[in-house]
Amino acid sequence: MLFADRVEAGRLLAGRLADLAGEDLVVLGLPRGGVPVAFEIAKALGAPLDVIVVRKLGVPVQPELALGAVGEGGVRVLNPRVVRATGVTESDIDAAQRKAEAELERRVRRFRGARTRVPIAGRTAVIVDDGIATGSTVRAACRIARAQDARRVVVATPVAPPDTVASLEGDADAVIALYTPEQFFAIGEFYADFRQTSDDEVVRLLIASTGSDGGADTE
Repeated sequence: MLFADRVEAGRLLAGRLADLAGEDLVVLGLPRGGVPVAFEIAKALGAPLDVIVVRKLGVPVQPELALGAVGEGGVRVLNPRVVRATGVTESDIDAAQRKAEAELERRVRRFRGARTRVPIAGRTAVIVDDGIATGSTVRAACRIARAQDARRVVVATPVAPPDTVASLEGDADAVIALYTPEQFFAIGEFYADFRQTSDDEVVRLLIASTGSDGGADTE
């Protein structure tokens, strides 16, 4: 399967999610590439759109290894296995969290501006990305959504390898992928147009979405 672009992928994915229409839900795009896909889903389902911004907490001496992640509102999730294996201390974790939160806040301000976060508590959170490779970012996003008291968490993506879909089923209540190829090298290979989504495009879509559903609920 080859998608023309993220817009087409979003419209096709919205069709698979049609049974969610009428639920109390919020569609959460992972910046940046997940937002154009999420925009089409939110528009089709008449749901509010927002971003879910997640920052990895790297092990101090091995920053590419994630010991957890942070999200808005001071939410932190840790991977106990990595914490134990690396022997990081609470002060190490706190230092990594402060660093991650500074970048998270910068990105949130850039994407959302003065608009307030759409509340997740008690709602179905539909977490959307333009494709999922290993699933680490999406897994963190699921845990952040649960920590923010989402009633149900659904992951939706145009494409992901089958082993990644299976691995995410422990973090989400449902994982919807349109295409699950065994041979998976890069997300971009499944798109004819996979040009980078800009920060400005994310901002434009978030602003446009507030007029497309009559105004999103905000805190």
